[in-house]
Amino acid sequence: MREEKILVKGIETNYKIGGKGENLLILHGWGGSCDSWKRVNEILEIKFKVICPDFPGFGKTKAPKKPWNLSDFVEWLKEFTEKLNLKEFFLLGHSFGGRVAIKFSISYPEKVKKLILVNCAGIKQKCGLKEKIIFQLAKIGNAIFSKKPLLRFKENARNFFYWILQIKDYSKARGIMRETMKKIVKEDLLPELSKIKTETLILWGEKDKILPLKQAFLFKENIKNSKLEILPKIGHSPHLEDPEKLAQFLISNLK
Repeated sequence: MREEKILVKGIETNYKIGGKGENLLILHGWGGSCDSWKRVNEILEIKFKVICPDFPGFGKTKAPKKPWNLSDFVEWLKEFTEKLNLKEFFLLGHSFGGRVAIKFSISYPEKVKKLILVNCAGIKQKCGLKEKIIFQLAKIGNAIFSKKPLLRFKENARNFFYWILQIKDYSKARGIMRETMKKIVKEDLLPELSKIKTETLILWGEKDKILPLKQAFLFKENIKNSKLEILPKIGHSPHLEDPEKLAQFLISNLK
């Protein structure tokens, strides 16, 4: 695949493109990039014209100048597809990329031939008793570490809290992208799923510890024209854990 750059919403956007056939647009997850899909894309470009951009703030694409919400990413994606003259395409979104893919397919259904959601984020998870206790302790800790003598330890304490809850994406995010993530996770897409009219394939790693398998069934129940396939012995990142298996599965199911 060759690497290209294009100006989208005033941001120099990096993307990779290669192959021949029907268009397949791949959206990576939070903290990922088009490079994280390298092996999958190498296989897919045998059958498809694969387009894989770096979202603003990830990979080789610079961050926006102010915090974005989900709709900002959707409008960025719309302009990206227009500049590349992509009139119709298969749209695949992994994790955070799935959030963008969902809202895009609702807003611009005429562009999406089929929607593929891989270990998709977007449904708010209910906090268990353990998480509720930790959040209460975090509030107390925030008050303690906000006092002047302990202020310099506040960032380390916050990162330890996120590590306990395995919220790695948030603990790694900085500046504008941390504020962007706050905006993104506030939006619960569950009430929006019934608006999806596009045929949808839901792929989910059986061993996902970040977005548990029960979430996959919620997506299946709420998206009318959808099919769920569970990937055995795979976790949150099928494209890294078994790229060959994921690519071959997509080739068999995208027709």
